[in-house]
Amino acid sequence: LTQFLTLVEFSYNNSYHASIKATPFEALYARKCHSPVCWNEVREFHLTGPEIVQETTEKIVQIKQRIQAARDRQKSYADLKCKPMEFQVGDKVMLKVSPWKGVVRFGK
Repeated sequence: LTQFLTLVEFSYNNSYHASIKATPFEALYARKCHSPVCWNEVREFHLTGPEIVQETTEKIVQIKQRIQAARDRQKSYADLKCKPMEFQVGDKVMLKVSPWKGVVRFGK
């Protein structure tokens, strides 16, 4: 089971996410992930000190903007489907009343 979870995690981290317009790996490391299957050339790229801090800060700002854009896009779609409801005094309405409140524990 653990070997499959590792593969699922790898797949998720290397799948394109529309909200950030990149894969989580690319967003975090600012480069594409090279799996053992595509390791045909080895390049070394090092960032030092303030450069890596600045690049990371820029990436974080960019990701936040993309997430906000995705959130706005999803909200506008939800708003199209939402119908305003108006009630008058005396209208009968259905209320959801849950018998469970707070934390429910069974046994002692």
